[in-house]
Amino acid sequence: MNGLDWTVLIGYFGVMVAIGVWSHKRVDNVSDFFTAGGRMPWWLSGISHHMSGYSAVMFTGYAGIAYQYGITSYVTWSFPIAIGIAIGARLFAGRLNRLRSRLHVASPLEYLKTRYNLPTQQALAWSGVLLKIVDVGAKWAAIATLLSVFTGVSLNQGILITGVVTAVYCTVGGLWADALTELGQFVIQLLAGVAMLVTVLSELGGVSALWTVWDRLPDTHTQPTVGPYTLTFLLAYLFIKTFEYSGGMWNQAQRYMATSSAREARRSALLSAALWFVWPVVLFFPMWVAPLLVKAEKPDASDSYALLTEQLLPHGLLGLVIVGFFSHTMAMCSSDANAIAAVFTRDIAPAVSAKARDWSHRAGLVAARLSTLAFLGLSMAIATQVNSPAFAGIISVVIKWVAGLVGPISIPFLLGMLPLFRRSGPIAALTSWAAGLFAFWLTNYGIADVSLQIQIVSPVAVSLVLFVLIGLVKPEATPERDAVLARINSDGDDDGPGAAALAVPGQSARQDQKKPV
Repeated sequence: MNGLDWTVLIGYFGVMVAIGVWSHKRVDNVSDFFTAGGRMPWWLSGISHHMSGYSAVMFTGYAGIAYQYGITSYVTWSFPIAIGIAIGARLFAGRLNRLRSRLHVASPLEYLKTRYNLPTQQALAWSGVLLKIVDVGAKWAAIATLLSVFTGVSLNQGILITGVVTAVYCTVGGLWADALTELGQFVIQLLAGVAMLVTVLSELGGVSALWTVWDRLPDTHTQPTVGPYTLTFLLAYLFIKTFEYSGGMWNQAQRYMATSSAREARRSALLSAALWFVWPVVLFFPMWVAPLLVKAEKPDASDSYALLTEQLLPHGLLGLVIVGFFSHTMAMCSSDANAIAAVFTRDIAPAVSAKARDWSHRAGLVAARLSTLAFLGLSMAIATQVNSPAFAGIISVVIKWVAGLVGPISIPFLLGMLPLFRRSGPIAALTSWAAGLFAFWLTNYGIADVSLQIQIVSPVAVSLVLFVLIGLVKPEATPERDAVLARINSDGDDDGPGAAALAVPGQSARQDQKKPV
Protein backbone atom coordinates (compact mmCIF):
# COMPACT_ATOMS: atom_id res chain seq x y z
CA MET A 1 0.00 0.00 0.00
CA ASN A 2 1.11 3.55 -0.68
CA GLY A 3 -0.25 6.92 0.31
CA LEU A 4 -3.15 6.77 -2.16
CA ASP A 5 -4.33 3.42 -0.78
CA TRP A 6 -4.09 4.71 2.77
CA THR A 7 -6.12 7.77 1.79
CA VAL A 8 -8.90 5.55 0.42
CA LEU A 9 -8.88 3.37 3.56
CA ILE A 10 -8.84 6.26 6.03
CA GLY A 11 -11.49 8.08 4.00
CA TYR A 12 -13.70 4.99 4.21
CA PHE A 13 -13.35 4.83 7.99
CA GLY A 14 -14.19 8.52 8.20
CA VAL A 15 -17.36 8.15 6.12
CA MET A 16 -18.53 5.23 8.29
CA VAL A 17 -18.10 7.30 11.44
CA ALA A 18 -19.86 10.28 9.83
CA ILE A 19 -22.87 8.12 8.92
CA GLY A 20 -23.05 6.88 12.49
CA VAL A 21 -23.00 10.42 13.87
CA TRP A 22 -25.68 11.51 11.37
CA SER A 23 -27.84 8.51 12.31
CA HIS A 24 -27.70 9.57 15.96
CA LYS A 25 -30.44 12.14 15.36
CA ARG A 26 -32.80 9.34 14.24
CA VAL A 27 -32.41 7.43 17.51
CA ASP A 28 -34.69 8.69 20.28
CA ASN A 29 -35.51 5.45 22.08
CA VAL A 30 -34.86 1.72 22.23
CA SER A 31 -37.24 1.05 19.34
CA ASP A 32 -35.20 3.27 17.04
CA PHE A 33 -31.91 1.78 18.23
CA PHE A 34 -32.88 -1.87 17.73
CA THR A 35 -35.60 -1.92 15.04
CA ALA A 36 -35.32 1.51 13.31
CA GLY A 37 -38.77 2.30 14.67
CA GLY A 38 -40.32 0.04 12.02
CA ARG A 39 -39.63 2.67 9.36
CA MET A 40 -36.84 1.13 7.28
CA PRO A 41 -37.59 0.88 3.52
CA TRP A 42 -37.74 -2.70 2.23
CA TRP A 43 -34.91 -2.17 -0.26
CA LEU A 44 -32.58 -0.80 2.42
CA SER A 45 -33.53 -3.67 4.71
CA GLY A 46 -32.81 -6.16 1.90
CA ILE A 47 -29.39 -4.72 1.13
CA SER A 48 -28.59 -4.55 4.84
CA HIS A 49 -29.73 -8.16 5.27
CA HIS A 50 -27.43 -9.22 2.44
CA MET A 51 -24.40 -7.27 3.60
CA SER A 52 -24.71 -8.38 7.22
CA GLY A 53 -24.64 -12.02 6.12
CA TYR A 54 -20.98 -12.46 5.23
CA SER A 55 -17.60 -11.05 6.08
CA ALA A 56 -13.93 -10.97 5.17
CA VAL A 57 -13.89 -14.71 5.83
CA MET A 58 -15.06 -14.91 2.21
CA PHE A 59 -11.75 -13.37 1.13
CA THR A 60 -9.68 -15.68 3.34
CA GLY A 61 -11.28 -19.03 4.20
CA TYR A 62 -13.67 -19.25 1.26
CA ALA A 63 -11.04 -17.83 -1.09
CA GLY A 64 -8.92 -20.80 -0.09
CA ILE A 65 -11.76 -23.21 -0.88
CA ALA A 66 -12.29 -21.52 -4.26
CA TYR A 67 -8.55 -21.71 -5.01
CA GLN A 68 -8.40 -25.42 -4.22
CA TYR A 69 -11.80 -26.71 -5.32
CA GLY A 70 -13.31 -24.17 -7.74
CA ILE A 71 -17.04 -23.62 -8.16
CA THR A 72 -17.97 -25.78 -5.19
CA SER A 73 -17.25 -22.69 -3.08
CA TYR A 74 -20.35 -21.12 -4.65
CA VAL A 75 -22.49 -24.24 -4.95
CA THR A 76 -22.05 -25.27 -1.33
CA TRP A 77 -22.04 -21.78 0.22
CA SER A 78 -23.82 -18.80 -1.33
CA PHE A 79 -26.24 -20.78 -3.50
CA PRO A 80 -27.84 -22.64 -0.56
CA ILE A 81 -27.93 -19.36 1.37
CA ALA A 82 -29.92 -17.76 -1.49
CA ILE A 83 -32.35 -20.70 -1.52
CA GLY A 84 -32.64 -20.66 2.27
CA ILE A 85 -33.47 -16.95 2.38
CA ALA A 86 -36.10 -17.42 -0.34
CA ILE A 87 -37.69 -20.17 1.76
CA GLY A 88 -37.50 -17.94 4.80
CA ALA A 89 -39.23 -15.14 2.90
CA ARG A 90 -42.31 -17.33 2.78
CA LEU A 91 -42.11 -18.90 6.23
CA PHE A 92 -40.47 -16.45 8.61
CA ALA A 93 -39.94 -12.89 7.32
CA GLY A 94 -43.52 -11.71 7.74
CA ARG A 95 -43.93 -13.41 11.10
CA LEU A 96 -40.73 -11.83 12.42
CA ASN A 97 -42.03 -8.44 11.39
CA ARG A 98 -45.25 -9.06 13.32
CA LEU A 99 -43.23 -9.70 16.48
CA ARG A 100 -42.47 -6.00 16.47
CA SER A 101 -45.65 -4.62 14.97
CA ARG A 102 -48.15 -6.71 16.93
CA LEU A 103 -46.34 -7.90 20.05
CA HIS A 104 -44.36 -4.65 20.35
CA VAL A 105 -40.96 -6.16 21.08
CA ALA A 106 -37.48 -4.87 20.27
CA SER A 107 -35.52 -8.10 20.67
CA PRO A 108 -36.33 -11.14 18.53
CA LEU A 109 -36.31 -13.29 21.67
CA GLU A 110 -38.74 -11.24 23.74
CA TYR A 111 -41.72 -13.24 22.54
CA LEU A 112 -40.20 -16.52 23.81
CA LYS A 113 -41.09 -15.72 27.41
CA THR A 114 -44.79 -15.92 26.51
CA ARG A 115 -44.48 -18.56 23.79
CA TYR A 116 -42.55 -20.91 26.10
CA ASN A 117 -41.35 -19.63 29.47
CA LEU A 118 -38.55 -17.61 31.05
CA PRO A 119 -36.00 -20.48 31.35
CA THR A 120 -36.36 -21.24 27.63
CA GLN A 121 -35.87 -17.60 26.72
CA GLN A 122 -32.79 -17.34 28.92
CA ALA A 123 -31.23 -20.57 27.66
CA LEU A 124 -31.47 -19.45 24.05
CA ALA A 125 -30.37 -15.92 24.88
CA TRP A 126 -27.25 -16.84 26.85
CA SER A 127 -26.07 -19.57 24.48
CA GLY A 128 -26.64 -17.36 21.43
CA VAL A 129 -24.70 -14.48 22.96
CA LEU A 130 -21.74 -16.72 23.80
CA LEU A 131 -21.75 -18.23 20.30
CA LYS A 132 -21.80 -14.82 18.67
CA ILE A 133 -18.86 -13.60 20.72
CA VAL A 134 -16.80 -16.44 19.22
CA ASP A 135 -18.26 -15.99 15.73
CA VAL A 136 -17.59 -12.26 15.57
CA GLY A 137 -14.17 -12.78 17.13
CA ALA A 138 -13.26 -15.01 14.19
CA LYS A 139 -14.37 -12.32 11.77
CA TRP A 140 -12.30 -9.61 13.47
CA ALA A 141 -9.31 -11.93 13.14
CA ALA A 142 -10.05 -12.52 9.45
CA ILE A 143 -10.06 -8.85 8.56
CA ALA A 144 -7.04 -8.17 10.76
CA THR A 145 -5.18 -10.94 8.93
CA LEU A 146 -5.90 -9.25 5.62
CA LEU A 147 -4.85 -5.89 6.99
CA SER A 148 -1.55 -7.36 8.15
CA VAL A 149 -0.88 -8.78 4.66
CA PHE A 150 -1.28 -5.36 3.04
CA THR A 151 0.06 -2.99 5.68
CA GLY A 152 2.29 -5.02 7.96
CA VAL A 153 0.40 -4.04 11.12
CA SER A 154 0.10 -6.77 13.74
CA LEU A 155 -3.01 -8.90 14.21
CA ASN A 156 -3.90 -7.14 17.47
CA GLN A 157 -3.43 -3.69 15.95
CA GLY A 158 -5.70 -4.62 13.05
CA ILE A 159 -8.37 -5.88 15.43
CA LEU A 160 -8.17 -2.68 17.46
CA ILE A 161 -8.44 -0.37 14.42
CA THR A 162 -11.46 -2.07 12.84
CA GLY A 163 -13.17 -2.69 16.16
CA VAL A 164 -12.93 0.90 17.36
CA VAL A 165 -14.26 2.36 14.09
CA THR A 166 -17.17 -0.10 14.09
CA ALA A 167 -17.91 0.61 17.75
CA VAL A 168 -18.20 4.35 17.11
CA TYR A 169 -20.80 4.24 14.37
CA CYS A 170 -22.93 1.31 15.54
CA THR A 171 -23.03 2.49 19.17
CA VAL A 172 -24.00 6.04 18.26
CA GLY A 173 -26.51 5.34 15.49
CA GLY A 174 -27.96 1.89 16.27
CA LEU A 175 -29.67 -0.11 13.54
CA TRP A 176 -30.13 2.98 11.35
CA ALA A 177 -26.36 3.48 11.30
CA ASP A 178 -25.82 -0.22 10.59
CA ALA A 179 -28.19 -0.21 7.61
CA LEU A 180 -26.95 3.06 6.12
CA THR A 181 -23.28 2.11 6.45
CA GLU A 182 -24.12 -1.27 4.91
CA LEU A 183 -25.67 0.54 1.96
CA GLY A 184 -22.47 2.51 1.52
CA GLN A 185 -20.43 -0.64 1.98
CA PHE A 186 -22.48 -2.40 -0.68
CA VAL A 187 -21.74 0.36 -3.20
CA ILE A 188 -18.03 0.19 -2.35
CA GLN A 189 -18.00 -3.60 -2.65
CA LEU A 190 -19.82 -3.35 -5.99
CA LEU A 191 -17.13 -1.06 -7.37
CA ALA A 192 -14.29 -3.08 -5.89
CA GLY A 193 -15.69 -6.43 -7.04
CA VAL A 194 -16.27 -5.25 -10.60
CA ALA A 195 -12.80 -3.66 -10.71
CA MET A 196 -11.22 -6.93 -9.60
CA LEU A 197 -13.24 -8.96 -12.13
CA VAL A 198 -12.31 -6.65 -15.03
CA THR A 199 -8.63 -6.72 -14.04
CA VAL A 200 -8.53 -10.51 -13.86
CA LEU A 201 -10.33 -10.92 -17.19
CA SER A 202 -7.82 -8.53 -18.76
CA GLU A 203 -4.95 -10.67 -17.47
CA LEU A 204 -6.56 -13.82 -18.87
CA GLY A 205 -7.27 -12.45 -22.35
CA GLY A 206 -10.57 -10.65 -22.11
CA VAL A 207 -14.24 -11.47 -21.57
CA SER A 208 -13.90 -14.78 -23.44
CA ALA A 209 -11.96 -16.09 -20.43
CA LEU A 210 -15.31 -16.47 -18.66
CA TRP A 211 -15.91 -19.66 -20.68
CA THR A 212 -12.46 -20.59 -22.06
CA VAL A 213 -10.35 -20.51 -18.90
CA TRP A 214 -11.73 -23.72 -17.41
CA ASP A 215 -9.60 -25.99 -19.60
CA ARG A 216 -6.51 -24.51 -17.97
CA LEU A 217 -7.72 -25.27 -14.44
CA PRO A 218 -7.86 -28.62 -12.63
CA ASP A 219 -10.81 -30.83 -13.58
CA THR A 220 -12.19 -30.61 -10.04
CA HIS A 221 -12.69 -26.85 -10.45
CA THR A 222 -15.87 -27.41 -12.44
CA GLN A 223 -17.37 -30.06 -10.17
CA PRO A 224 -20.23 -28.69 -8.02
CA THR A 225 -19.32 -30.84 -5.04
CA VAL A 226 -15.79 -32.05 -4.40
CA GLY A 227 -13.45 -32.92 -1.52
CA PRO A 228 -15.10 -32.59 1.89
CA TYR A 229 -17.86 -30.45 0.33
CA THR A 230 -20.11 -33.30 -0.76
CA LEU A 231 -23.78 -33.44 -1.75
CA THR A 232 -24.56 -34.39 1.83
CA PHE A 233 -22.69 -31.31 3.01
CA LEU A 234 -24.65 -29.17 0.52
CA LEU A 235 -28.03 -30.46 1.72
CA ALA A 236 -27.03 -30.07 5.36
CA TYR A 237 -25.78 -26.55 4.70
CA LEU A 238 -29.01 -25.63 2.91
CA PHE A 239 -31.03 -26.86 5.87
CA ILE A 240 -28.91 -24.98 8.39
CA LYS A 241 -28.66 -21.74 6.42
CA THR A 242 -32.42 -21.63 5.95
CA PHE A 243 -32.68 -21.25 9.72
CA GLU A 244 -29.61 -19.06 10.20
CA TYR A 245 -30.28 -16.50 7.45
CA SER A 246 -34.02 -16.41 8.05
CA GLY A 247 -33.50 -14.93 11.49
CA GLY A 248 -31.99 -17.71 13.55
CA MET A 249 -28.90 -15.65 14.31
CA TRP A 250 -31.02 -12.61 15.27
CA ASN A 251 -29.27 -9.85 13.32
CA GLN A 252 -31.04 -11.05 10.19
CA ALA A 253 -34.34 -11.10 12.07
CA GLN A 254 -33.89 -7.45 13.00
CA ARG A 255 -33.86 -6.45 9.33
CA TYR A 256 -37.31 -7.97 8.87
CA MET A 257 -38.56 -6.45 12.10
CA ALA A 258 -37.37 -3.00 10.99
CA THR A 259 -39.62 -2.78 7.92
CA SER A 260 -43.09 -1.26 8.11
CA SER A 261 -45.13 -4.40 7.43
CA ALA A 262 -44.98 -8.15 6.88
CA ARG A 263 -45.32 -7.62 3.13
CA GLU A 264 -42.32 -5.28 3.10
CA ALA A 265 -40.33 -7.78 5.15
CA ARG A 266 -40.97 -10.48 2.55
CA ARG A 267 -39.89 -8.14 -0.25
CA SER A 268 -36.73 -7.41 1.72
CA ALA A 269 -35.98 -11.13 2.02
CA LEU A 270 -36.50 -11.77 -1.69
CA LEU A 271 -34.12 -8.92 -2.58
CA SER A 272 -31.47 -10.36 -0.28
CA ALA A 273 -31.95 -13.82 -1.80
CA ALA A 274 -31.50 -12.42 -5.31
CA LEU A 275 -28.29 -10.65 -4.30
CA TRP A 276 -26.95 -13.85 -2.75
CA PHE A 277 -27.71 -15.72 -5.96
CA VAL A 278 -25.93 -13.28 -8.30
CA TRP A 279 -23.30 -11.17 -6.53
CA PRO A 280 -21.03 -13.91 -5.08
CA VAL A 281 -20.41 -15.20 -8.63
CA VAL A 282 -18.74 -11.87 -9.44
CA LEU A 283 -16.62 -12.07 -6.30
CA PHE A 284 -15.74 -15.75 -6.72
CA PHE A 285 -14.57 -15.77 -10.34
CA PRO A 286 -11.17 -14.16 -9.57
CA MET A 287 -10.75 -16.66 -6.73
CA TRP A 288 -11.53 -19.61 -9.03
CA VAL A 289 -8.90 -18.59 -11.57
CA ALA A 290 -6.33 -17.46 -8.99
CA PRO A 291 -4.19 -20.65 -9.46
CA LEU A 292 -3.37 -19.37 -12.96
CA LEU A 293 -2.10 -16.05 -11.64
CA VAL A 294 -0.60 -16.54 -8.16
CA LYS A 295 0.82 -19.31 -6.00
CA ALA A 296 -0.70 -19.45 -2.54
CA GLU A 297 1.83 -19.56 0.28
CA LYS A 298 -0.44 -20.91 3.04
CA PRO A 299 -1.44 -24.61 3.04
CA ASP A 300 -5.16 -23.72 3.02
CA ALA A 301 -4.64 -21.03 0.32
CA SER A 302 -6.41 -18.47 2.51
CA ASP A 303 -3.89 -15.84 1.37
CA SER A 304 -4.58 -16.35 -2.34
CA TYR A 305 -7.00 -13.46 -2.85
CA ALA A 306 -4.80 -11.03 -0.95
CA LEU A 307 -1.83 -12.04 -3.10
CA LEU A 308 -3.97 -11.65 -6.22
CA THR A 309 -4.95 -8.09 -5.39
CA GLU A 310 -1.39 -7.11 -4.50
CA GLN A 311 -0.06 -8.45 -7.78
CA LEU A 312 -2.71 -7.18 -10.18
CA LEU A 313 -4.24 -3.96 -8.91
CA PRO A 314 -2.72 -0.47 -9.20
CA HIS A 315 -2.60 1.75 -6.15
CA GLY A 316 -5.93 3.37 -5.49
CA LEU A 317 -7.86 0.36 -6.78
CA LEU A 318 -5.90 -1.75 -4.31
CA GLY A 319 -7.09 0.52 -1.55
CA LEU A 320 -10.67 0.24 -2.83
CA VAL A 321 -10.56 -3.57 -2.76
CA ILE A 322 -9.10 -3.52 0.75
CA VAL A 323 -11.98 -1.26 1.75
CA GLY A 324 -14.27 -3.90 0.26
CA PHE A 325 -12.75 -6.47 2.62
CA PHE A 326 -13.49 -4.21 5.54
CA SER A 327 -17.01 -3.46 4.38
CA HIS A 328 -18.21 -7.04 4.72
CA THR A 329 -16.69 -7.70 8.11
CA MET A 330 -17.75 -4.40 9.63
CA ALA A 331 -21.29 -4.88 8.30
CA MET A 332 -21.66 -8.29 9.90
CA CYS A 333 -19.95 -7.40 13.18
CA SER A 334 -21.92 -4.19 13.71
CA SER A 335 -25.24 -5.89 12.97
CA ASP A 336 -24.40 -8.74 15.34
CA ALA A 337 -23.44 -6.24 18.02
CA ASN A 338 -26.80 -4.50 17.72
CA ALA A 339 -28.69 -7.81 17.85
CA ILE A 340 -26.78 -9.03 20.90
CA ALA A 341 -27.31 -5.70 22.64
CA ALA A 342 -31.05 -6.06 21.99
CA VAL A 343 -31.10 -9.55 23.51
CA PHE A 344 -29.07 -8.47 26.53
CA THR A 345 -31.02 -5.26 27.17
CA ARG A 346 -34.51 -6.65 26.54
CA ASP A 347 -34.19 -10.30 27.56
CA ILE A 348 -31.23 -11.03 29.82
CA ALA A 349 -30.94 -7.89 31.96
CA PRO A 350 -34.63 -7.74 33.00
CA ALA A 351 -34.48 -11.40 34.03
CA VAL A 352 -31.50 -10.93 36.35
CA SER A 353 -32.06 -7.38 37.64
CA ALA A 354 -35.18 -5.75 39.08
CA LYS A 355 -33.72 -2.33 38.23
CA ALA A 356 -33.49 -3.28 34.57
CA ARG A 357 -37.21 -4.03 34.54
CA ASP A 358 -37.90 -0.42 35.55
CA TRP A 359 -35.47 1.31 33.19
CA SER A 360 -36.75 4.55 31.68
CA HIS A 361 -36.52 5.09 27.92
CA ARG A 362 -33.29 7.02 28.40
CA ALA A 363 -31.78 4.44 30.76
CA GLY A 364 -32.71 1.65 28.35
CA LEU A 365 -30.99 3.48 25.50
CA VAL A 366 -27.83 3.99 27.58
CA ALA A 367 -27.86 0.30 28.49
CA ALA A 368 -28.24 -0.61 24.81
CA ARG A 369 -25.17 1.41 23.87
CA LEU A 370 -23.07 0.11 26.75
CA SER A 371 -23.96 -3.50 26.02
CA THR A 372 -23.03 -2.93 22.36
CA LEU A 373 -19.61 -1.74 23.45
CA ALA A 374 -19.22 -4.65 25.85
CA PHE A 375 -20.02 -7.21 23.16
CA LEU A 376 -17.57 -5.64 20.71
CA GLY A 377 -14.86 -5.58 23.38
CA LEU A 378 -15.34 -9.24 24.28
CA SER A 379 -15.38 -10.38 20.66
CA MET A 380 -12.21 -8.41 19.96
CA ALA A 381 -10.54 -10.10 22.93
CA ILE A 382 -11.56 -13.48 21.53
CA ALA A 383 -10.16 -12.48 18.15
CA THR A 384 -6.68 -12.13 19.59
CA GLN A 385 -6.83 -15.87 20.45
CA VAL A 386 -8.39 -17.11 17.21
CA ASN A 387 -5.29 -19.03 16.12
CA SER A 388 -5.04 -20.95 19.36
CA PRO A 389 -5.67 -24.74 19.35
CA ALA A 390 -9.12 -24.14 20.88
CA PHE A 391 -10.31 -22.59 17.62
CA ALA A 392 -8.08 -24.34 15.10
CA GLY A 393 -8.26 -21.59 12.50
CA ILE A 394 -10.71 -19.09 11.10
CA ILE A 395 -12.61 -21.35 8.72
CA SER A 396 -13.02 -23.99 11.45
CA VAL A 397 -14.63 -21.45 13.76
CA VAL A 398 -17.02 -20.13 11.13
CA ILE A 399 -18.11 -23.46 9.62
CA LYS A 400 -18.11 -25.76 12.63
CA TRP A 401 -19.14 -23.54 15.51
CA VAL A 402 -21.69 -21.34 13.80
CA ALA A 403 -23.17 -23.89 11.40
CA GLY A 404 -23.15 -26.56 14.08
CA LEU A 405 -24.72 -24.52 16.88
CA VAL A 406 -27.23 -22.39 14.99
CA GLY A 407 -29.75 -25.22 14.84
CA PRO A 408 -30.23 -25.83 18.57
CA ILE A 409 -30.61 -22.08 19.12
CA SER A 410 -32.80 -21.21 16.15
CA ILE A 411 -35.20 -24.15 15.91
CA PRO A 412 -37.26 -23.34 19.03
CA PHE A 413 -37.12 -19.64 18.13
CA LEU A 414 -38.24 -19.87 14.49
CA LEU A 415 -40.43 -22.97 14.50
CA GLY A 416 -42.11 -21.63 17.61
CA MET A 417 -43.80 -19.02 15.38
CA LEU A 418 -45.45 -21.61 13.10
CA PRO A 419 -48.93 -22.99 13.94
CA LEU A 420 -47.81 -26.46 12.80
CA PHE A 421 -45.64 -26.68 15.93
CA ARG A 422 -48.10 -25.21 18.44
CA ARG A 423 -47.94 -28.42 20.50
CA SER A 424 -44.20 -27.98 21.14
CA GLY A 425 -43.77 -26.14 24.43
CA PRO A 426 -41.03 -25.44 26.97
CA ILE A 427 -40.06 -29.09 27.48
CA ALA A 428 -39.65 -29.64 23.74
CA ALA A 429 -37.73 -26.38 23.33
CA LEU A 430 -35.28 -26.91 26.18
CA THR A 431 -34.72 -30.59 25.47
CA SER A 432 -34.06 -29.99 21.77
CA TRP A 433 -31.70 -27.13 22.63
CA ALA A 434 -29.69 -29.13 25.21
CA ALA A 435 -29.53 -32.28 23.09
CA GLY A 436 -28.40 -30.29 20.06
CA LEU A 437 -25.55 -28.73 22.02
CA PHE A 438 -24.52 -32.17 23.28
CA ALA A 439 -24.58 -33.53 19.72
CA PHE A 440 -22.29 -30.68 18.66
CA TRP A 441 -19.78 -31.48 21.42
CA LEU A 442 -19.94 -35.22 20.76
CA THR A 443 -19.34 -35.05 17.01
CA ASN A 444 -16.71 -32.32 17.17
CA TYR A 445 -14.76 -33.20 20.30
CA GLY A 446 -16.08 -36.41 21.87
CA ILE A 447 -15.61 -38.77 18.91
CA ALA A 448 -12.58 -38.77 16.66
CA ASP A 449 -12.59 -38.73 12.85
CA VAL A 450 -16.19 -37.65 12.34
CA SER A 451 -16.84 -36.32 8.82
CA LEU A 452 -17.45 -32.60 8.35
CA GLN A 453 -21.04 -33.06 7.14
CA ILE A 454 -21.92 -35.19 10.18
CA GLN A 455 -20.39 -32.59 12.48
CA ILE A 456 -22.53 -29.88 10.92
CA VAL A 457 -25.83 -31.68 10.47
CA SER A 458 -26.01 -33.68 13.71
CA PRO A 459 -26.85 -30.82 16.10
CA VAL A 460 -29.63 -29.36 13.95
CA ALA A 461 -31.05 -32.80 13.10
CA VAL A 462 -31.15 -33.87 16.76
CA SER A 463 -32.77 -30.58 17.78
CA LEU A 464 -35.41 -30.73 15.04
CA VAL A 465 -36.40 -34.34 15.68
CA LEU A 466 -36.72 -33.85 19.43
CA PHE A 467 -38.60 -30.56 19.09
CA VAL A 468 -41.21 -32.21 16.87
CA LEU A 469 -41.46 -35.57 18.65
CA ILE A 470 -41.74 -34.17 22.17
CA GLY A 471 -44.43 -31.80 20.96
CA LEU A 472 -46.40 -34.78 19.67
CA VAL A 473 -45.82 -37.00 22.71
CA LYS A 474 -46.18 -34.31 25.36
CA PRO A 475 -48.16 -31.38 23.90
CA GLU A 476 -48.03 -28.14 25.88
CA ALA A 477 -50.37 -25.88 23.97
CA THR A 478 -52.19 -23.35 26.16
CA PRO A 479 -54.66 -20.53 25.41
CA GLU A 480 -51.94 -17.97 26.13
CA ARG A 481 -49.51 -19.58 23.70
CA ASP A 482 -52.22 -19.97 21.08
CA ALA A 483 -53.03 -16.28 21.44
CA VAL A 484 -49.40 -15.37 20.71
CA LEU A 485 -49.42 -17.58 17.62
CA ALA A 486 -52.69 -16.04 16.45
CA ARG A 487 -51.19 -12.55 16.60
CA ILE A 488 -48.09 -13.61 14.66
CA ASN A 489 -49.93 -15.62 12.01
CA SER A 490 -53.16 -13.73 11.30
CA ASP A 491 -53.49 -12.23 7.82
CA GLY A 492 -53.37 -8.53 7.07
CA ASP A 493 -50.84 -5.88 7.99
CA ASP A 494 -52.49 -3.76 10.63
CA ASP A 495 -49.06 -2.89 11.90
CA GLY A 496 -47.49 0.16 10.22
CA PRO A 497 -44.63 2.21 11.64
CA GLY A 498 -46.73 3.70 14.39
CA ALA A 499 -47.09 0.31 16.02
CA ALA A 500 -43.39 0.10 16.73
CA ALA A 501 -43.68 1.64 20.20
CA LEU A 502 -42.06 -0.48 22.84
CA ALA A 503 -42.60 -1.01 26.48
CA VAL A 504 -39.57 -0.64 28.66
CA PRO A 505 -39.09 -3.72 30.83
CA GLY A 506 -41.73 -3.84 33.50
CA GLN A 507 -44.37 -1.86 31.62
CA SER A 508 -47.51 -3.38 30.17
CA ALA A 509 -48.14 -3.65 26.45
CA ARG A 510 -51.22 -1.45 26.83
CA GLN A 511 -49.15 1.34 28.40
CA ASP A 512 -46.56 0.87 25.71
CA GLN A 513 -48.97 1.31 22.82
CA LYS A 514 -49.89 4.77 24.10
CA LYS A 515 -46.32 5.97 23.86
CA PRO A 516 -45.22 7.57 20.59
CA VAL A 517 -41.97 6.54 18.99
